[in-house]
Amino acid sequence: MKSINPIVHGTRQPIMPPAKKETSQSVSTSFNETLKTISTLSESLTISKHAAQRLNERGIQINENEWNLIGQKLSEAKSKGVTDSLVVLKDAALVASAKNNTIITAMNREEANTHIFTNINGTILMDN
Repeated sequence: MKSINPIVHGTRQPIMPPAKKETSQSVSTSFNETLKTISTLSESLTISKHAAQRLNERGIQINENEWNLIGQKLSEAKSKGVTDSLVVLKDAALVASAKNNTIITAMNREEANTHIFTNINGTILMDN
């Protein structure tokens, strides 16, 4: 049997109907919900045992709004490739792991003035 050229002889394949839009919307909604959940989880901040001890010893008080802002800024720094960060506040300086969303240590500003910080690849200034 001789093969036929579909273009010349007008043979056509059936056209598949386009996918329903409802399915793609539900997929994008669930994706958005998942993204929001991951974002919320990634902004939660962990304070190491060492950092909690230093905060207590040095009498450093940080309110909940500041902790939330620190968490957001660490997430932003992480998205820009920062792994370890120095967070400078009005009355304190914190060394934080943006990679793990963990506060590693804390000190007051006077103490921080005399220190050299190493292995830091990002700084977050929040001293206003």
